[in-house]
Amino acid sequence: MSIRNLDDLLAEGVSGRRVLVRADLNVPLDKQTGEITDDGRIRAVLPTLSALVQAGAKVVVCSHLGRPKGAPDPQFSLRPVAGRLGELLGAPVAFAEDTVGDSARSTVADLADGQVALLENLRFNKGETSKDDAERGAFADQLAALGDAYVDDAFGAVHRKHASVHDVPARLPHVAGRLVLREVEVLSRLTGSPERPYVVVLGGSKVSDKLAVIEALLPTVDRLLIGGGMCFTFLKAQGHEVGTSLLEKDMVETCRNLMERAPGKIMLPVDVVAADAFAPDAAHDTVPADGIPSHRLGLDIGPETVAGFAAALSQAKTIFWNGPMGVFEMAAFANGTRGVAEAITKADAFSVVGGGDSAAAVRALGLDESSFGHISTGGGASLEYLEGKTLPGIAALEN
Repeated sequence: MSIRNLDDLLAEGVSGRRVLVRADLNVPLDKQTGEITDDGRIRAVLPTLSALVQAGAKVVVCSHLGRPKGAPDPQFSLRPVAGRLGELLGAPVAFAEDTVGDSARSTVADLADGQVALLENLRFNKGETSKDDAERGAFADQLAALGDAYVDDAFGAVHRKHASVHDVPARLPHVAGRLVLREVEVLSRLTGSPERPYVVVLGGSKVSDKLAVIEALLPTVDRLLIGGGMCFTFLKAQGHEVGTSLLEKDMVETCRNLMERAPGKIMLPVDVVAADAFAPDAAHDTVPADGIPSHRLGLDIGPETVAGFAAALSQAKTIFWNGPMGVFEMAAFANGTRGVAEAITKADAFSVVGGGDSAAAVRALGLDESSFGHISTGGGASLEYLEGKTLPGIAALEN
């Protein structure tokens, strides 16, 4: 990868310079209290921010949070993130009440060497996500004016053609941050010549969300283990009753074709936890995957499936996992995800957790993050990288 990185920028000297850092601080917030429920993404950018602070840079951090409609919305404010970031850095973080307005300009102007400021949510501005090049470029001009150099450390956003990711690098000297560099290095191992056997575990809700990555991976993996809501479309393709389970009827034939193209390579559940309703206290029991009652829906893979998946994972030398095996947020339906995650940690393999819900599950279930080779911060970005797509944020850094 022909990208300059943070060490290159530090070697040139950043003391007294304004360094604009695009971070991914899109953390989950409690709807009632507004408190951060998982600070993993904030922690992930600390190595880059700490290095810049120690080198005496005036660090200007920008990020999005949630999906506001191009205008200020208090429920998506980054103010709580500024507080938590300051706690983790061990020094106050100045907070700008806007992104490129008077507050942003004065907040940045007041920074001393080695201090950090966080701008308000990028997506409070229509120009950030605009599909119009001129509108996006005009916002990028305003954002770039707040920095003398640019660092992209938001891997979770590099698959978006947004102003802060795609257009700002064209306006400032630019490098990849520690996190982005690590993510690309790790994923390159999976797309290059992974040590075999190479086993991929895919879960989550929909086959349609993962179809492109299945198509890309199927020729190269040794085993593809499928759980989560998407497994029921595959089971339907085998002719099984799936009750009221999540089902994409228009994808059944596609799933059948995938299994025919790679006989024996795709491994599906042999038992599932079927419930009367989608509720944490719903009556449920374990049934064979070909015997789901018509009035019930599958909410997790069963113990026999966990054992079978674990056996396949125990033979692996390279593992990629994206997507939970069931509704892990509900204790009754978390055993499949926990069992597969624990099997990955026990395997003598280089393991990559593909961000998103999988990373959230690792933390929610109290698993040791250090027992995985790498936990990605970008679910969609990591999948698109494995699909072989050009990621706008990476392409911008290469230019």
